[in-house]
Formats: sequence, C-alpha cells, structure tokens
Amino acid sequence: MTKTSTWRRNAGVLLILGSASGTALAEIIDIGWDANGRFERTTTVAPGKFAEVCGPLRKGKAIEWAFDADAALDFNIHYHQGKKVVFPAKQDAVVKRNGKLAVKRDQDYCWMWTNKSSSDVALRLTLKQ
Repeated sequence: MTKTSTWRRNAGVLLILGSASGTALAEIIDIGWDANGRFERTTTVAPGKFAEVCGPLRKGKAIEWAFDADAALDFNIHYHQGKKVVFPAKQDAVVKRNGKLAVKRDQDYCWMWTNKSSSDVALRLTLKQ
C-alpha cells in the first residue's frame, strides 16, 4: 500500500467517524472510469468543507477535465510526493474551469474543491481519459 493509499484510507475513517457524530468532515470520491474512459460526478460541497475526487493515474496519460459549480469554490489538482504536495493546477474562487492534465508520474492525483461560503454549493465534474 502506498503512502497516498494509507492517507486516503485514514481520511475515509475520519469521514466515517465524522458522519457517526453528525458532522461530516468532507467527501472523498474514488475515480471509477466507465467503459468509455469517462468519469462524471455531481455532488454538493457543504459550507466550510471540501470534496475531493482521487485516483491512480499512469505516466503519459492525458486527462481532460471540466467542472462547473453554482458558486465560487477554491480548486486544485494535486498529488503527494512524500511530505510535499505538488499542485499541477490551483485557483481560488472559481465557478467553472476546464483543462488537460498531462500525467508526469505514476501517482494518485486528486481534484479538490473547498467551499469557503456559508451555503451549500452544487458541483458537476467530468473527467475523460
């Protein structure tokens, strides 16, 4: 198991514990590619919380991505390299973006949105291999 996998497993435990106490900390979603190499998800990011979509990607892949939200969210694409967090993309207070991620190394990559507002924000994401 990689360090990233261990971190994600531990984060999942925190989510379960948070849900049991009535306060979910965040939503971490595993990428599940369909037969056409697409992943689509619609979710809600609660006030003060985050949503994160993560999965293993192989060096040399190119992932087209697009999202739109009902209000501004802080957004990034990241991966962990030891204790360092690397950000291939990062932007604060965005409602809609798209791009292409050129995968530089075999790694678990995450698309992440943080809601700094006081209201729920609906988010729609599409990834294509």
